[in-house]
Amino acid sequence: MASRDRAMIDSYDLLATAVLLLDDKGEVVHANNSAEELFGLSRRQLKSLSVAVLFGPDPILQGRFQEALQGRFGILRQDSTIRAPGGQSISVGLALVPLDHQPWAALLEVRGFDQHDTLDRTLQLTRELSVQRESLRNLAHEVKNPLGGIRGAAQLLESELGDSSLQEYTGVIVAEADRLGALIDRLIAPQGEGLATTQFNVHEVCERVYTLVKAEYANQIEFVRDYDASVPDIEGDQPRLVQAFLNVVRNAAQALTEQRNPDPEAPPCLTLRTRIGRQLTLARQTVRLGVIVSVIDNGPGIATELREKIFHPLVTGRASGSGLGLSLAQEFVQQHGGVIEFDSRPGHTEFRLILPLEQS
Repeated sequence: MASRDRAMIDSYDLLATAVLLLDDKGEVVHANNSAEELFGLSRRQLKSLSVAVLFGPDPILQGRFQEALQGRFGILRQDSTIRAPGGQSISVGLALVPLDHQPWAALLEVRGFDQHDTLDRTLQLTRELSVQRESLRNLAHEVKNPLGGIRGAAQLLESELGDSSLQEYTGVIVAEADRLGALIDRLIAPQGEGLATTQFNVHEVCERVYTLVKAEYANQIEFVRDYDASVPDIEGDQPRLVQAFLNVVRNAAQALTEQRNPDPEAPPCLTLRTRIGRQLTLARQTVRLGVIVSVIDNGPGIATELREKIFHPLVTGRASGSGLGLSLAQEFVQQHGGVIEFDSRPGHTEFRLILPLEQS
């Protein structure tokens, strides 16, 4: 095999999706690492198998495979199911691409629908948040001016009242106006601001956040730091990333201390973990290399009714929460070309802040 072809085959092992290289009979010539994991078979077992066998007794699909190998469809896209190693059926999407002037007749990509769903959810969330933020900011600007007038009038009234006991009420008006003004400032702040980028190590951000949150919850939570020392430096707006990480970590700490733990015997634990991710599909691009910062807690998990809108502004599961922390965190990470994902069940909630390092 030519060195160029060998290098191409080796590159497929870096992909997170299953790739099978086929001959003109539709038999497997090569399978990458992800294909071995997906089908639960080694490369040796997959080699020379007819690709139609891998997708069950579907005569229509088998016929279309042969036609696709001959280039009839251009690229054949088809939904199907496979039998996973554990015995359960998994829905997958297929893309069979005929190859010209290559040692192989075609390339078959097999992607689980969970990966499609994650990407679709991310894109949908990005669109929804963009519309909601714009609407909230427009509303915030409309509220800010009359709110300033109310505060100013209350202060004038307070000065006219002298030492009257009625000053207590004007004080309440001023305090509440200030509270609403601060909330509005938080809604408006990120709009249109450019990133002040510098180069730094993501662990500097993690340690800063760890120090701040530990100072608040030192006697209530066990903290674990699990860092990958090989993570290279990143470029970004460090203050914004500190704020994004802090919002997520503090949210986890509040969940651990304010809600009932599903396992009373397990002490509240919060883990900060960093890893390098390869071939990551983000909302706007595919990146060859990225850093994944995971915030993991063993708390009660996110309520089912909140999961689809947890990043929406003003949505919160806490009685005293503003509902802006996770929304702003998502916005700041997206401004860096990244995304925040999460998985949650009672006893384990993991937020993953994913930032690109190298584009594909």
